[in-house]
Amino acid sequence: MFDPTRLEARQFLFDAWRKRRNSELLTPLEDMAARLIEQHTEFHALLSDPDRYADRDYLPEHGEINPFLHLMMHLSIEEQLSIGQPHGVREQFARLTLKYQSGHEAQHAMMECMVEMIVQAQRSGAGPDAAVYLSCLARQ
Repeated sequence: MFDPTRLEARQFLFDAWRKRRNSELLTPLEDMAARLIEQHTEFHALLSDPDRYADRDYLPEHGEINPFLHLMMHLSIEEQLSIGQPHGVREQFARLTLKYQSGHEAQHAMMECMVEMIVQAQRSGAGPDAAVYLSCLARQ
């Protein structure tokens, strides 16, 4: 199972963005990441400067959004949609896309449910529960 460190995950995003900017060949996953980065212009400068930002911490209690976590959550949702897992996620995404009139905004709503599922898993000491995720999606 692939279990990158924080730095490896961040380096993946830095590399994907560098390759996109330099018109280099990307793997399918790098291409997916680069397409997501293109939609987040607010992260372009940061992802163009790995020496400055690779080790930076982002503190939600200070109102900061972690751009790396944000993009990795998008990637997770893209992967869920590509394989149709958990069962029903594609239908919920289609419904949310109509509701928000944007696939990108639908993914942001889905992120809230991912966070809810992760928090519940941490509190219970169990693994992530797809039923919690799908139930949250249905309430969105």
